[in-house]
Amino acid sequence: MMHAIVGLGNPGRRYERTRHNVGFMVVDTLAQRWRESYRPGKGAYVYARSAGHETLLVKPTTYMNDSGRAVRELCDYYKIELENLMLVYDDLDIPFPTLRLRKQGGAGTHRGMQSVLQHLGDEQFARTRLGIGGGQGNQPAEVFVLKPYSSSEQSQLPEQLDRSADALEFWLKAGIDQTMNRFNMSETGAEKEGNIHE
Repeated sequence: MMHAIVGLGNPGRRYERTRHNVGFMVVDTLAQRWRESYRPGKGAYVYARSAGHETLLVKPTTYMNDSGRAVRELCDYYKIELENLMLVYDDLDIPFPTLRLRKQGGAGTHRGMQSVLQHLGDEQFARTRLGIGGGQGNQPAEVFVLKPYSSSEQSQLPEQLDRSADALEFWLKAGIDQTMNRFNMSETGAEKEGNIHE
């Protein structure tokens, strides 16, 4: 059964290393690990296909606010079941560099996820949220998320990306429940104990 891991972000060089593009960065981390290259998809996205993992790594080529169109085109073309779909994106309400996985749920204030829910008409799919919060200060959210990471954050970012990639590889083998139990972290960065279904 084919799985799809979709990272959310904005296309174009000016957005490459911004906080809002950390979903792209996680998918890129997996593509590098698996030595797979991207190609144009049958819709508004690029993808890398790993036969060994039976997985598509996907980056929409729409802007963030229209991400749902690409996700819907992907799921329709490849007949991706929602239980085999994983969305990866930034979350301003979670402190950096915390990682949180969820089984399902709403979009909160994230416009990319709002678009995905609108186009899919369902929220019964897993998501990996990478915390980017904590350094915003008085900046408006729409400004902060489109800025590059600070120098101190950049030193911790590779660890957050690698841990996220580890979690996604584990999800492919073990499913979302075990992955949440193993990889969800507290705000201090320590792993939480017990069964987590937030």
